[in-house]
Amino acid sequence: MAIDVEKLAKDMFSAAFVVLKARAPKIKVIAEGEFKKIAQTLLTIEAELAAGQISREEATLLVEMQKSATRSVLLMSEGMSLIVAEQAINSALDVARAAVNTATGVKLL
Repeated sequence: MAIDVEKLAKDMFSAAFVVLKARAPKIKVIAEGEFKKIAQTLLTIEAELAAGQISREEATLLVEMQKSATRSVLLMSEGMSLIVAEQAINSALDVARAAVNTATGVKLL
């Protein structure tokens, strides 16, 4: 089952922006881009897992790397704290969890 990147990105952004809008409202465009990147990375990971090109451990590491990159970008916004960035990322990944884990066939998120 392939991941619908556009829908996933929108859903992830919507969940994250609930956290972000009160604390860093100017970050909307940047956050949208970051959650699109995460969704695209998840699609790539799904494809690579399905093709046997990467292991579950490598997939998990790739997810962590993308989370770290997103966290860094969010933290550059005025008024953003590490806690808020983490809450936003976690909210987004909570929305993605079922679709991604089903698509990959492993508990990735």
